[in-house]
Amino acid sequence: MPSKARVAVRKTYKLFIGGAFPRSESGRTFEVDGNNVALASRKDARDAVLAARAAFGKWAGATAYNRGQILYRAAEMLESRRGEFPAEEVDDAVDRLVWYAGWSDKIAQVYGSANPVAGPYFNISSPEPTGVVAIIAPSSFLGFVSVLAPAIVTGNTCVVVTPAAVDAITFAEVLATSDLPGGVVNILTGSVAEVAPWLASHDDVNGLDLTGVDNAELALTLEQSAAGTLKRIIRRSSPKWTDDPGIGRMTAFLETKTVWHPKGV
Repeated sequence: MPSKARVAVRKTYKLFIGGAFPRSESGRTFEVDGNNVALASRKDARDAVLAARAAFGKWAGATAYNRGQILYRAAEMLESRRGEFPAEEVDDAVDRLVWYAGWSDKIAQVYGSANPVAGPYFNISSPEPTGVVAIIAPSSFLGFVSVLAPAIVTGNTCVVVTPAAVDAITFAEVLATSDLPGGVVNILTGSVAEVAPWLASHDDVNGLDLTGVDNAELALTLEQSAAGTLKRIIRRSSPKWTDDPGIGRMTAFLETKTVWHPKGV
């Protein structure tokens, strides 16, 4: 029996905003290794920030254990789709997700404290998420996972700009099937130089991770733009995503809240 002729279905790699996969509002695309990828615009960046802000309250209010379970589920899903990711990076990416998932309900014990004070009071310091974090991710898949996981496991929501478009959007499909609420992670693919300045100066972005910015002049411009709204910043060299996982990337986007409470009699 002769084989049936058919036309292959080409995949277009879209953006990931608010738990959905929209095309860029500009209609623009660019090519990555023969794949058609959405080219994000300023309007897409604004939409991503709105989605991240809308998701923040619920995500920050979730239990640390629940956030850890979702990150672990993402590791499970990544393991099941490992053939779609760079073979030399996927093992470390899975391990890094599991490592950060394990820290979800422990970081408060390490970073928080019960403070000795004079008087009949409890004085307790506890970490809280900073808010919406804009992340300029490294170009590798492992680098992408390494900067994303610590930001969200501590309760922040994020907008990630990445040139690693195909791997990042494929990973978005992993996140979309891992019980992660829509808007916690938003991914913009395309030009860092075009999109990042709008995020750096955005009034509703609370933190900025410049790990993936390899242009010193652009990094300085982004820092200067972020200064107007007093954003917390991770510079490219501190801490390095290539280092073994540590709490530095988690605490970078945590605020410390101290509460006084009278002791009962």
